[in-house]
Amino acid sequence: MPADALGLEATAWRDRGRHVDLLGEPVFVVDVPAKAEERPPLLVIHGFPTSSIDYAGVVDALAARRRVVLLDLPGFGFSAKPDRPYTMAGQADVVVALTEALGLERFALLTHDMGDTVGGELLARQAEGGWPVEITTRVVTNGSIYIGMAHLTEGQQILLSLPDEQLPEGVGSDPSRLAAALVATLAPGHADVDMLPHAEAACFDGGARLMPRLVRYIEERRTTERRYTGAIETHPSPLHVVWGPEDPIAVRAMPEHLVSVRPDATLTWLDGAGHYPQLEVPDAWLAAVLTALDG
Repeated sequence: MPADALGLEATAWRDRGRHVDLLGEPVFVVDVPAKAEERPPLLVIHGFPTSSIDYAGVVDALAARRRVVLLDLPGFGFSAKPDRPYTMAGQADVVVALTEALGLERFALLTHDMGDTVGGELLARQAEGGWPVEITTRVVTNGSIYIGMAHLTEGQQILLSLPDEQLPEGVGSDPSRLAAALVATLAPGHADVDMLPHAEAACFDGGARLMPRLVRYIEERRTTERRYTGAIETHPSPLHVVWGPEDPIAVRAMPEHLVSVRPDATLTWLDGAGHYPQLEVPDAWLAAVLTALDG
């Protein structure tokens, strides 16, 4: 969809950010300064198929005591959407380039959905000495950490059945259909959450046509799970798990298993929330995340 078709919320979020050239592509970045600089900065990595707009309603509260940096990974939101293969290693390369461009050397990490997988790759690199930063703490939220436990949606399965190539022009141009699919991932009690701005950002500049390419991260999780999940489990930084237990995709057995193999991790359930707890129960989500970051 073109820029002039965006609604007010998506437009307002786009106006908060800027494009930074990273590895030869323009990447959309929102960099929110701290109201009172007391804590290490926070780097936020979003999931599939949405973008950093998922945090539009909570980012200012997150920034009360720390700088908050969010990006739209290439292929997502308001970043460049070239027609090429997308890999977790490639997305991690962009995150590393962003930290270098912004001079981020010590920070906390917050991830969601596919962002958990990108985060796993980053943690693996840092543990191997390939990413010279300090991760002070990390918060993992609803994502398919253990892909064998995931209940993939019908839409995800359809996308995975398609060739790894861009869809024909005009296909998937209506964000209202994607919005309805996103609502289906929420807890039943939150079906009134407006997911249209998130779908508009996803469909922006032909984004819907790229989804058969972007969804391949699920295949990577299957073939390379021990690298990503192993790093999530074993990285020495403190681990906090914040989860919507009514998630129909990343079911509650996932965080339960994660904390069983990482006994020092904390697990906070956000009652009545599904796959997007930051949108469904923002106050409870903020309380849990800020407690994890400030603990």
